[in-house]
Amino acid sequence: MQGKVALVTGASGGIGREIAKALAKEGAYVVVNYNGSQAGADETVRQIEAAGGRAGVYQCNVSNFEESGAMISSIIKEQGSLDILVNNSGITRDNLLLKMKEEDFDSVIDINLKGTFNCIKHAARQMLKQKSGRIINISSVSGVMGNAGQANYSASKAGVIGLTKSVARELASRGITVNAVAPGFVDTKMTEVLTDEVKETAVKQIPLARFGKPEEIADMTAFLASEKAGYITGQVISVDGGMSM
Repeated sequence: MQGKVALVTGASGGIGREIAKALAKEGAYVVVNYNGSQAGADETVRQIEAAGGRAGVYQCNVSNFEESGAMISSIIKEQGSLDILVNNSGITRDNLLLKMKEEDFDSVIDINLKGTFNCIKHAARQMLKQKSGRIINISSVSGVMGNAGQANYSASKAGVIGLTKSVARELASRGITVNAVAPGFVDTKMTEVLTDEVKETAVKQIPLARFGKPEEIADMTAFLASEKAGYITGQVISVDGGMSM
């Protein structure tokens, strides 16, 4: 990926940080997007640079269409291109349907699904000019199987899958691939809050009998962003220990 420019949204920690590090390790210049935690984003850049890579930071709320456009325009102006887009930004607001507030549904859809649309919409114009590009959207096993207590999150991640497949068909003729990665339960801050009972129940559903590591999601994402994945598009790759098979 030498000479390539990548944008990873929501890269201030967890899976996003590991994806940013994996792309930088392969030689890409990585723009680390964040909205809330600048300290986390700065730490991602620090780790990339400590390993000999190159990266920068950009604050943006991807659910805002204009902000997303300004971010991508700035990246193209400063770096000259945008070759890889990883839509990783995501939030949860879990609750049972009858207890779920409307604003909790809306906020999850806005960040997880609309944010993905916003970034693709703005990045696609540049990629079409280049006649090349890699777009990887981070979905979830919840978007494949559904999950009680996550009607909003599951709907957003299922939407990401539909968006991935549709955009893959639209952009394929210009050499742009669009794929989704669907992680299962992964050891991150998002799963740290789960009770031991919930974790034990989840592990029983996973044939490999463990939670995944953020690096395992990052490795698959880096592969899909590479030239080796040039004949793969419109696919949803589950990295879930066999949970959704």
